[in-house]
Amino acid sequence: MGPLQGIKIIEFAGIGPLPFCAMLLADMGAEVVRIDRKGSAATVNLTFIDPRLDVLNRGRRSVGIDLKRPEGIDTALRLVEQADALIEGFRPGVMERLGLGPDVCLARNPRLVYGRMTGWGQHGPLAHAAGHDINYIALSGTLSLIGRVGERPVAPPALIGDFGGGGMLLAFGVLCALLEARTSGKGQVVDAAIADGSALLTAMIYGLKAMHVWNDARGTNVIDSGAHFYDVYECADGKWVAIGALEPQFYALLLEKCGIDDPDFQTRMDAHRWPLLKEKMATLFRSKTRDEWCALLEGTDACFAPVLDLDEAPQHPHNQARQAFVEVGGVVQPAPGPRFSRTPPATPAPPPLPGQHTDEVLAGWGFSAEGIARLKADGII
Repeated sequence: MGPLQGIKIIEFAGIGPLPFCAMLLADMGAEVVRIDRKGSAATVNLTFIDPRLDVLNRGRRSVGIDLKRPEGIDTALRLVEQADALIEGFRPGVMERLGLGPDVCLARNPRLVYGRMTGWGQHGPLAHAAGHDINYIALSGTLSLIGRVGERPVAPPALIGDFGGGGMLLAFGVLCALLEARTSGKGQVVDAAIADGSALLTAMIYGLKAMHVWNDARGTNVIDSGAHFYDVYECADGKWVAIGALEPQFYALLLEKCGIDDPDFQTRMDAHRWPLLKEKMATLFRSKTRDEWCALLEGTDACFAPVLDLDEAPQHPHNQARQAFVEVGGVVQPAPGPRFSRTPPATPAPPPLPGQHTDEVLAGWGFSAEGIARLKADGII
């Protein structure tokens, strides 16, 4: 099931963007085997993580290997020999010191695609420095775009950098390299940096800036909450709605549906009047509950949506019709995407415990029963 069926990928357990990349690939049918450090209680150094509930680790099997011993490294390399791709998310040089760097792995498997996920990239002045999503999107310029006019930048959840600019970019890079390897017969290293990827996400903004239609002052532009017709508004019940009536015809419909005949609203693109119009819009939306606004505007071309929380989103009729969320192992979570007409992916399997599938994976990848027993007796697996 899934368009990547038959692709074999080795994932060295990491945090954040790397397991997200592996999840995307596994969701699409790739056989992703995660190598966990033998004896680890979880795949991350966060005590609050329960591996059984970690959605990012769904759809994979886990092998527990002692990577501090030569026999463990050799076991990992035997798996690498049979893989189409390898992905890792350590700081530059860590895999080399383990004896699992690109040169070693490509010597064992010349067709291997070696995907590397870091914050700053494999080279550059910051390559070896620690960091997290907030740091990477700050340096890329992305963080400067997020926030209200006159206020400090707002740190979003680790979605833009770690997942959009990181894990998703690595998944794209790995698939590009896999396609190229089919014709060249040669693997290569994919260097995916979160800072690079989050900068890439701002491509449109750089275009708007070059056209002189984007202000450096955040919260003053058409699509960053500056305009009265592109913002979120509080309702009478304390809940929120989102308006995005950018085009003139959608804006006109919004005014019609809301019963707005105030001539001030005819100056749609006069940015100097936006603050006044936002105040008027805020007063209007506080006059009804969110459900009342949904009854009036949802499903029209007024470009409207309720702001749903994580409990509400899976229950919305549109999300249910699209089956946008699934329940796996008792946990409600986003469904795999995108959709495929001929090779739809299966519902993901629950996240594995570290080392849960060591015996069955090694047996399936060609290790003999005697060899597995010996590795186990020696404490390698």
